[in-house]
Amino acid sequence: MKAGSSTTIRAFAALLLLAVLWGYNWVVMKHALDYAGAFQFGAMRTFYGAVCLFALLLLLRKPLRPREIPSLIALGILQTCGFTGLIIWALVEGGAGKTAVLTYTMPFWVMVLAWPLLGERIRGIQWLAALFSVTGLLFILDPLHLGADLFSMMLAILGGVFWAISVIVAKRLHQRVPDIDLMSLTAWQMLFGSLPLVVVAFLVPAPPIQWTANFIGAVLFNAVLCNALAWLLWLYALQHLPAGIASMTSLLAPVIGVLAAWWQLGENPSQGEVIGMLLIGVALLIISIQSMRSKAPVDPAMGQD
Repeated sequence: MKAGSSTTIRAFAALLLLAVLWGYNWVVMKHALDYAGAFQFGAMRTFYGAVCLFALLLLLRKPLRPREIPSLIALGILQTCGFTGLIIWALVEGGAGKTAVLTYTMPFWVMVLAWPLLGERIRGIQWLAALFSVTGLLFILDPLHLGADLFSMMLAILGGVFWAISVIVAKRLHQRVPDIDLMSLTAWQMLFGSLPLVVVAFLVPAPPIQWTANFIGAVLFNAVLCNALAWLLWLYALQHLPAGIASMTSLLAPVIGVLAAWWQLGENPSQGEVIGMLLIGVALLIISIQSMRSKAPVDPAMGQD
């Protein structure tokens, strides 16, 4: 086997493992909320995740000194504090699978928001992706029969919007400072973003944390596997796969999340929700194929915290 082919296979394997980690983590996070308040778990998930990334920076001898601190704080507020706080809050009442699908509408929101913020107009087949995304959201939200989980669904969608805005902010940062170290950027923005969650965790009343083996395992799964290891896998895939291929994670992860929630949590989506999820999946597939054809680079911020 040629060296190039071997590297590509390893990169695909890294991408697949990454999709499994990020997809299955929706079930892990849902379970963790049985033992701690939403903001308590969110604070631990992000703060300890940042600690793991700084340990990784030391191990890999990467630069520790932060650059572009105002942009790092903005990214932290958007992608770590806003995104994580919203999705954990959504999971309190919402199903793990549905929350995952609604959150992973992020590429659609990037496409929409890039028009006014970056001047990147929606063109050609992207309009079809937009149509499928909006129709899928309508099927899932079911505005004619609004249920008790409407609030959690709106939180999940808003989480996807926050994630999309952070991608646009990161794109601007990378255009301005192309040589900034991505691992260091991620560690610092996660640290800055975790601090407001830590403050909120102390201020919002919640039952005492139950320090069971399951809860400790959930925290470790998030901090070590879904942050430190996942970012290594993500950056490796971005370096060794053709432009746009890595964006397929946005298709695989929510599928794994839905299947895992159905298998472990007994979440059985309604017929309308299934149709909506399929439509959003088609939209994500169209966006991924369009990215591959145009050879558009995938911004590292599209990775999930």
